[in-house]
Amino acid sequence: MSLRRTWLTMRRILQQLGHDPRTIALLLVVPSALMGLLAWSLVNRPGSFGVLGPRLLGVFPLIIMFLVTSVTTLRERTNGTLERLLTMPLVKAELILGYAAAFGLVAIVQSALVSTLSYTWYGLVHQGIPWRISAVALCAGLLGTAFGLALSALAKTEFQAVQFMPAFILPQLLLCGLMVPVALLPTALRYVANVLPMTAALHAINPLQSTSYYLEQFCVMVAYIMAALFIGSTTLRRRTK
Repeated sequence: MSLRRTWLTMRRILQQLGHDPRTIALLLVVPSALMGLLAWSLVNRPGSFGVLGPRLLGVFPLIIMFLVTSVTTLRERTNGTLERLLTMPLVKAELILGYAAAFGLVAIVQSALVSTLSYTWYGLVHQGIPWRISAVALCAGLLGTAFGLALSALAKTEFQAVQFMPAFILPQLLLCGLMVPVALLPTALRYVANVLPMTAALHAINPLQSTSYYLEQFCVMVAYIMAALFIGSTTLRRRTK
């Protein structure tokens, strides 16, 4: 495995993103604007933004990074870029790590920007530790990246990639505790909710838990990231004989 080839793959993806202003806006401007809109809409309900804001910091990055990563990766599958790369002396691990590193770097910038705006300009006040919330936002972005890489293999068009959002993301939104506390869900749904990555993200934001509990939730998210990256690497194959 070559770090140089991984670095070159990462740089190529970042250069492509840099030439696509709409994608940059979706990655950086949209999450910040949505958090600002939420803060504005709750201005007449003191304390509400402090409750909902941190939760959405764990949701928005996952959704947006999942969408952008799956569409971008699928575009490279369909136009033959990945197939051409696989004919070169580039192993799958180098390729998938290059993609993950590129989108992971974007996730770092995204989480830092949204968290900074939330705790300064938007006036977010939360009992939890700000850096911990930012770490959750980063992990959520990495989760979206990893799942986008893995699930892009199941779609044949960019439209099909977008269709995975309601199938994969919306059930997690309903069960993760954002709308209904997990403890109040029916027993069968509670078992499902407790193993969802988005549930781990929201649990890690809870300010009333012990440090070991936070570490456990972070470990769950990291395990999902690693598993999704492994699945993504196994789906990288040439499509022509």
